[in-house]
Amino acid sequence: MNFSQADQRLLREIQRDASLSLAQLAERCGMAQSTVWRRIQEFERAGLITARVALLDPALVSCKLCVLAAITLRDHAEQTVAGFAQLIEGHPEIVECYATSGGADYQLKIRVEDVEAYERFMTHTLLRNEIVSGVQSSFVLKELKSTTELPI
Repeated sequence: MNFSQADQRLLREIQRDASLSLAQLAERCGMAQSTVWRRIQEFERAGLITARVALLDPALVSCKLCVLAAITLRDHAEQTVAGFAQLIEGHPEIVECYATSGGADYQLKIRVEDVEAYERFMTHTLLRNEIVSGVQSSFVLKELKSTTELPI
């Protein structure tokens, strides 16, 4: 999609803070409130805006430890891949999952309370599942950048 500069400003503001009122968005973007409301409605209908959420501080909800896990499946049969999709959907600890090229089949971002919680999750959920043949875990030591904003 091609966006006007005004649309781009509006989308950047919404990405930064979806709780802003129409009046605040209009003021920040130099647009009329009715225009802001109409454009947001159009973005939602087009599927551009997929959700409006609140971002929580992981440390304050006992999810301080972030683990990046490279997953290798036992095979790539359709049934195996579908089973893996069900596995990841059933575990809220897995907050992101990407099918990747390279040595691993998938990269998971997992949020848990601590190392012990991750060890339990990895041992009892990932490694005991016949679909998974290997897990390579990396613990995030320091988060240098984390954003949900797309560069528009």
